[in-house]
Amino acid sequence: MSMRPVLRGLCTYVPVLNRYVASRTGGTNSARYCYSVWARHLVMAANQGLDTCPAIVAELGPGDSLGIGLAALISGSSMYYAFDVVDFATTSRNLEIFDELVSLFRSRAPIPGPEEFPKVKPQLDTYEFPSAIFTEERLARALADDRLRTIRDSVMHPNQPGSVIEYRIPWYDAKVIDRGVVDMIYSQAVLEHVDDLDNTYSAMNLWLKPSGHMSHQIDFKCHYTADVWNGHWAHSDFKWKLIRGRQAYLLNRQPLSTHVRMLGEHGFDVARDQRVSSTSSLAKSDLAPRFRAMTDEDLVTSGVYILAVKRTAGSQ
Repeated sequence: MSMRPVLRGLCTYVPVLNRYVASRTGGTNSARYCYSVWARHLVMAANQGLDTCPAIVAELGPGDSLGIGLAALISGSSMYYAFDVVDFATTSRNLEIFDELVSLFRSRAPIPGPEEFPKVKPQLDTYEFPSAIFTEERLARALADDRLRTIRDSVMHPNQPGSVIEYRIPWYDAKVIDRGVVDMIYSQAVLEHVDDLDNTYSAMNLWLKPSGHMSHQIDFKCHYTADVWNGHWAHSDFKWKLIRGRQAYLLNRQPLSTHVRMLGEHGFDVARDQRVSSTSSLAKSDLAPRFRAMTDEDLVTSGVYILAVKRTAGSQ
């Protein structure tokens, strides 16, 4: 097995090398990517009869820009909370993406699909512009000049009085926002990086309104830490510690069944899941001891889209 992931981790202990080893998050530095992701999450919600015009949205791990949240604001949301562990997004990048997103909505652009973003999930049945969601009446209100000026000012001055953007770094505490105020929480290839999943699922339950839902795409692949897509489950804890090094985040290595269990434990009902299966060249006997009890489905599940609804009091 290649030693490159270990060497990369060791480099993080050397300050002069760590600057070059640290990587960007990818994806959200493209306005078309952000537009595609936001539209996909809303289409999936619409397919289940859930709210497609959430007033208050929260995102875990926006990454290189606040672009997906900006797409939410531009399309009608009134408040956006962004929670990350590292300050990746810059004002200049956010402004550039904001302007491009406005153009995409004004032109009623189709959702960029597999031809442009072959790795982006969830998959949709059609990538036509979702006019049933973004109606002409909705867009007329959403794209009004005064609204766009308010959003653009908020991009330049997040966390300020009157801003519609709250960018919290780092976040680890459910108390970063009030309880029961968020209509929709979403993330795109983020929950596989969160170290404290138990606290995170608990926090998301507290943030959501009783009628709220959350929409998450989770990637279970190794992220270049092994030679095969699920090889990260074969690393011993000691080797994994070397691979991670001093990076603020890497992978939590939790499989599908962990997320399903935590959803239930923290008061969520799954409305829809879309699983991606990949062939495994590893047998369970090849895995590190802590992962040998994982299910057969865990071993071949390389990704999942989960749409979950907050369980109301008295429901089973």
